[in-house]
Amino acid sequence: MPSIMTRRSFSSLLLAAPAFTAPAKHGMDPARLRLIPERMKSFVDRSQVPGVVTLVQRRGEVAALDAVGWRDIENKKPMQADTLFQIASMTKPVTGVAVALLAEEGKLAFSDPVEKHLPEFRGLWVASKSGQHSRTLVKPSRVITIRDLMTHTSGMSGEYPAGLSDVREKGNRTLAEVVLIASQQPLEFQPGTQYLYSNTGIDTLGRIVEVLADQPFDKFTASRIFEPLGMKDTFFYPTPDKLDRIAVIYEQKDGKLTPAAIDRERRNYRYTRASGGLFSTARDMAAFHQMNLNGGTLNGKRVLSKSVVEVMTQVHTGSIAPRGNADVGWGLTWQVVRGPGGTLTGQSIGSYGHGGAYGTGGWIDPKKELVGVFMIQRQGGGATEVNTFMELAAGAVES
Repeated sequence: MPSIMTRRSFSSLLLAAPAFTAPAKHGMDPARLRLIPERMKSFVDRSQVPGVVTLVQRRGEVAALDAVGWRDIENKKPMQADTLFQIASMTKPVTGVAVALLAEEGKLAFSDPVEKHLPEFRGLWVASKSGQHSRTLVKPSRVITIRDLMTHTSGMSGEYPAGLSDVREKGNRTLAEVVLIASQQPLEFQPGTQYLYSNTGIDTLGRIVEVLADQPFDKFTASRIFEPLGMKDTFFYPTPDKLDRIAVIYEQKDGKLTPAAIDRERRNYRYTRASGGLFSTARDMAAFHQMNLNGGTLNGKRVLSKSVVEVMTQVHTGSIAPRGNADVGWGLTWQVVRGPGGTLTGQSIGSYGHGGAYGTGGWIDPKKELVGVFMIQRQGGGATEVNTFMELAAGAVES
């Protein structure tokens, strides 16, 4: 039996984590791992974040799982290891895997034109010039493909168009309705020539899955991804018994954390938002990430082929520098480290992951055999906090 150690609370805000495999067994320094909750608590004490859950997994075993702070400040509900989070854009790689499953079945190819599966995308235009009251439209040089959508190079708008501006908050449309409206908007640039992070593009992937699988997107992901991986706490729509475990989304106002208006509204969606609608826990997301690190398997169950995982985690954006950073590229719904500038938080070249708008994030470092998951709920994200966690986790790797 592996040796087991538990961690006791060093303050009322630091909760004892469930038992986990001794970090030293997997070449990690326990003392350095203990710095993670201490540092996260300092962010809580300064009211930068309400609470944090962090998970470090090495060679398939949890080395550290910590919860500090509060999931609900006003009602004094402490953060717990099994707290549920709205993971926002961490949903995107899940959508990518759903698409890949259909590719493995021969129902689509990553190179397929989007219009092959969604006829509403036929006859697209590109907005070449925009004036105060007019736009010049030209024909696209080629059709947009599924690969373009997965790499954010399709030219589809970064945000929702007029008429859908409040869909992210209210969730008052179906996925089919959102994608139909998005399909009637001109592209921002010629397909494959630039990068523009596009929620509507990823939603379109979810709609393609619905059409080809003849099944709602939430049902498909549940049966084909979450259930095989044992992700019992990952879903688009929370049931009443889950509500108390959901962390409140906060925003900072005048140096204080206050509940964000978006928090309660997002719990009553009818919109299966493939670009960012999932709820999940640190353990569930660790399982998803570990499956990818393992080359498509987890606990003896194969979800994806190794070859497809390799294709998805390669850089597909060539010389395009997403967000001006040439050391980071895009795979198929994964952000990938490809140069030294992307390693400053301790990730190896070839590492890949994704974050979410409310501060959640996960990454996979194949070279270090490492998975990290970071969970907070603060509008505007948590770059400082997640970068600190990544540095500490990477620094704990010894052999």
